[in-house]
Amino acid sequence: MLSRLCFCLLLASAPVLAADLPGSQDLEVLARFARSEIVDYRDVATLERRYPLGAVQRISSQLRLEGEVLAEGRLRALTYRLPDEHAPREALNAARQALLEQGAQLLYWCEGRECGSSSLWANAIFANAKLYGPEERQSYMLLHLAAPRQDSLLALYGITRGNRRAYLHVEQLDANTSLAAVLPGATTLLRQLREQGQLALPHLGAPDAAWSELLARTLNLDSTLRVSLSGVNAPAWRAALQEQGVRATRLELGVPSGSGLLLQPLR
Repeated sequence: MLSRLCFCLLLASAPVLAADLPGSQDLEVLARFARSEIVDYRDVATLERRYPLGAVQRISSQLRLEGEVLAEGRLRALTYRLPDEHAPREALNAARQALLEQGAQLLYWCEGRECGSSSLWANAIFANAKLYGPEERQSYMLLHLAAPRQDSLLALYGITRGNRRAYLHVEQLDANTSLAAVLPGATTLLRQLREQGQLALPHLGAPDAAWSELLARTLNLDSTLRVSLSGVNAPAWRAALQEQGVRATRLELGVPSGSGLLLQPLR
């Protein structure tokens, strides 16, 4: 609650600036970063969008994505210019914390060169030349929103251009049909676990094959990582992860109560 309160004090109190593009407005699910200005805005009734779940690159003149989510529906796209003293990653991290506290699920998260070509993100994915810049200064996140917006995706892309101007691009796509279930990437889950100090999965009940395999892959990306597992089904999850090849010495049981599953690194 404290981080949510701090985020709201920082963002929600920011006034709508006179420099905003006429007719533009913020998204209901995401308050703007303080003193940022809307420089591009689109509201399209129906559009098909493909959101990457991996690095963006071009091979033999063809756009290649390691994974993607394809959806069609109402698209609202905003590009904010951020104040010069703040980096886009600061804005993205604040947005991520607020959205996760609302129950959103982070599907993919990349930083810098691991995201792929900035030129392709700007031109092929978002069709906005303002978003082109040095690849080491880019960040991207894709989230699946929680009920009652369970058929909506939120994409965030941040870049600091060569002229040092910083931009945050935000897109909300409200799908016309129910979104198919999409699992996060293992590297994204590991990044959450490391950078947030925990990985909260409140929607997980008893172990299932898909999530057991995914969490095992996540933990085995770092064979030195030890975690505690909390939740009413934590013992069952511990057994399932061991069956998937995670050593028992890397898994400890935490608090045996609470909904879902909570992973926390052990020092």
